[in-house]
Amino acid sequence: MCRFLVYKGKDEILLSKLILEPQHSILTQSYDSRLRLDTRRPHNGDGFGLGYYTSPSLGPEPCIFTSTIPAWNCINLHRLSSKTTSNLIFAHVRATTEGSLSDSNCHPFHHKSLMWMHNGNIGGWKYIKRNLALGLRPKWFSSVGGNTDSEWAFAVFLNALDKMGYDPDSASLNRAGFGYSVLRKALLATIERINTLIAEIPDTKRRESDEDLECRSLLNFAVTDGHSVVCTRYVSSMKDEAASLYWSSGTSWQEDKSIKGRYRMERRDKGADIVLVASEPLTFERDDWVIVPTNSTLTIHKQAVMIHPIIDRYYNPNPSYIRSTGFAVSKGLDVTEEKERGE
Repeated sequence: MCRFLVYKGKDEILLSKLILEPQHSILTQSYDSRLRLDTRRPHNGDGFGLGYYTSPSLGPEPCIFTSTIPAWNCINLHRLSSKTTSNLIFAHVRATTEGSLSDSNCHPFHHKSLMWMHNGNIGGWKYIKRNLALGLRPKWFSSVGGNTDSEWAFAVFLNALDKMGYDPDSASLNRAGFGYSVLRKALLATIERINTLIAEIPDTKRRESDEDLECRSLLNFAVTDGHSVVCTRYVSSMKDEAASLYWSSGTSWQEDKSIKGRYRMERRDKGADIVLVASEPLTFERDDWVIVPTNSTLTIHKQAVMIHPIIDRYYNPNPSYIRSTGFAVSKGLDVTEEKERGE
């Protein structure tokens, strides 16, 4: 599975301080993913992508850079990251589950000011893809340029926004932002739509192969309009854990000059000037990182972090309920809660 990173800060940061320099940077995660237990495919080397916002005078759309070259072997990534700053950054390293190896399939995907990433998979994909596509309005159907389940999920999100009365092509909304509550509602509608389509797969299709069709989905999404960010950590199961997702916040992201690559999230007061969200922590400082609860949304608005449970058919109100890590691990992901409980 893939790995992603989100940075939202009051001030701009040099991309290399997130992408290249930390001990467990997302570049390092492309070839040394510590929370990836699937040894069959230990690398996230099927391309990568960066998305970041520039001066408003250049327009509300993010700048996107993608490549099918493994992140650890791309000199242009080093050149770009060492000379580029932004206050809102998406980064993604890819391990394919659906879709070919091509630039059009590398995350982040975007439409106007909106930017999107996914870590996980959509269950029963080959049986729901057609109905998912047919349920889209024509312009969102036509917006899909690649062949990943992740980009089709983005099209469902755009379609949901449109149906809610917020046109993703609106110039005013793209300049001022859609609002974090709107983004969150559209993201929840996207998950609901995917779950509904999977539930409609006939039992005959589920039994077609020697093995039962895998209908569980891992839906760690991240979406932004350039102003607010909404992420999900989600699995369509009441018994299983979702893929790992962490967040950290503080007043500054600083390197310990005595140890190369050792960064810390400093907290000089109760406020937060920086928020990071990552599939895997960028450092090995346990106190700097908080696990996002399974089947929750994490919203960042003006550096404030809000976490809400996703209350649907897979919601469990018992906070002490222990979910199984087996499904996430089988997909090349780990969730760390069991390991931490056993330490």
